Amino acid sequence: MAFKQHSVLPGFGLSLGYTLLYLSLIVLLPLSALIVKTTALDAAAFWQAVTEPRVLASYRVTFGASLIAALINLVFGLLIAWVLVRYPFPGKRLVDALVDLPFALPTAVAGIALATLYAPNGWIGQYLVPFDIKVAFTPLGIVFALTFITLPFVVRTVQPVLQDLESELEEAAASLGATRLQIFTKVILPTLLPALLTGFALAFARAVGEYGSVIFIAGNMPFVSEITPLMIISKLEQYDYLGATAIAVVMLAVSFVLLLVINALQWWSGRRLGGR
Repeated sequence: MAFKQHSVLPGFGLSLGYTLLYLSLIVLLPLSALIVKTTALDAAAFWQAVTEPRVLASYRVTFGASLIAALINLVFGLLIAWVLVRYPFPGKRLVDALVDLPFALPTAVAGIALATLYAPNGWIGQYLVPFDIKVAFTPLGIVFALTFITLPFVVRTVQPVLQDLESELEEAAASLGATRLQIFTKVILPTLLPALLTGFALAFARAVGEYGSVIFIAGNMPFVSEITPLMIISKLEQYDYLGATAIAVVMLAVSFVLLLVINALQWWSGRRLGGR
């Protein structure tokens, strides 16, 4: 006699219903309301709202600083992941835990801390003044803040791939006379490339939407160091709800594109690993 297996979780139909209801209330309904609100603008008014000179300047600052921060973490995130996986050293667990600090630390706290350090009279900033290097209240400060916030994405994406990398492949390449550089570029890097690109895309996507850590160190000067999320807040403070909504829809569209890219990279990574 066959016994029916009982699961702690509800059946597929009920689980799917709860899932769709939850996603609709938390994700789809707010996003739909945002898009519906924008329909109050005609095409010309929408285009004017999202292409104002000040708004365009905020796009350049936001996407430019996000790209630079993601590229910096692409290099140093790989370096940190490599050290954590390949080398034993005292305090390794502490260093590994510190990588996740930007996840746990409130972004406003991170912004205040960075502004305190790199202000002209700060602990580090005072030593940069004689060299005419200004970090706080400049676009460079935005890059610093975004680099700090997005570091864990590259490290935590690359680290498990490095851990699963078979050392036999490197040993075989070395036995055939390959140099260390050749082993890295021909054996290791191709395997890490999907994870690196995924970490880069995640870091870039996170940086584009960052607000809390940036406003304290950016200076928020129009056409110089004003980010797009701050433009949305400024529009709301001016009771220009339709203008704020239009800019938010542009950022939403960018987020969807980045999400598509991230999923495509993860699919490509899965195919590459599955074909090995």
